[in-house]
Amino acid sequence: MASIKCVGILTSGGDAPGMNAAIRAVTRAAIYNGLKVKGIYRGYKGLITGEIQEFKTQNVSNIIQLGGTILKTARCAEFKTPEGRQIAHETMVREGIDALIVIGGDGSLTGARLLAEEYDVPCIGLPGTIDNDLYGTDTTIGYDTALNTILDAVDKIRDTATSHERLFFVEVMGRDAGFLALNGAIAAGAEAAIIPEFNTEVDQLEEFIKNGFRKSKSSSIVLVAESEITGGAMHYAERVKNEYPQYDVRVTILGHLQRGGRPTAHDRIIASRMGVASIQALMECQRNVMIGIENDKIVYVPFAKAIKNDKPIDRELVNVLNELSI
Repeated sequence: MASIKCVGILTSGGDAPGMNAAIRAVTRAAIYNGLKVKGIYRGYKGLITGEIQEFKTQNVSNIIQLGGTILKTARCAEFKTPEGRQIAHETMVREGIDALIVIGGDGSLTGARLLAEEYDVPCIGLPGTIDNDLYGTDTTIGYDTALNTILDAVDKIRDTATSHERLFFVEVMGRDAGFLALNGAIAAGAEAAIIPEFNTEVDQLEEFIKNGFRKSKSSSIVLVAESEITGGAMHYAERVKNEYPQYDVRVTILGHLQRGGRPTAHDRIIASRMGVASIQALMECQRNVMIGIENDKIVYVPFAKAIKNDKPIDRELVNVLNELSI
């Protein structure tokens, strides 16, 4: 820890509500512990191009309530190459950055892991993604806010679905993870969730039609995880039109609406806790770990586990949804 005098911080990949709360926490915790902080703009791209500014306490004032990220974010193909990472490391040396804190999803943490392995740089990751798909943490920064955005949207859609006796497929984000779709369906009182984790086990549309809609529903809402595995909401709407033409089907794709907005209290709190924990981890000589929360306690998760292991869906939640959708 004695060799770490300056910490760099960046946000990478897709933005998530609560990232600003994490930036604020990392910056202030570092300054509190006698470290300099440098904000790196536009993710790994800024680390290559040198878009870097020293941060003081005032740089992160009045940002905890803001969505998005004040550091901006960008995807960077160049950083995926050894040559790009070499330039990034040279920038760190030139700027006097001794350790790096990365806020992002699995792609962002993969980049941090490669940089750490190739140049022996202490890197700490914060799980910033609305998908909640990182192994080793019960929740990720931005997930709760996205879930509440979905809930608000589905509540409004239900008014129309009921009035017109329609079947609505609502597509939500999540990539290859069904956490937003499943928990969003439970919270909104939806009739079903179609998620990639179960797509190879059963015909989820047939199960839904057989068990719920056909029996007693004049209108219904199904949340579908956006994924190449499921095919998305449009795929299932086409199937219903072809296989069950008696139903009036509509599709709503929430898209990037789910990424925006003021972070909830829950996301602000976990982002603040994780940000402080990232500095604490460096002071404890931890390196190349993701900060997670399990059973409301801070944990250190090696990058290899956080990135490579699939986070399992709790099947009990599926049972809850099935029982409550009758």
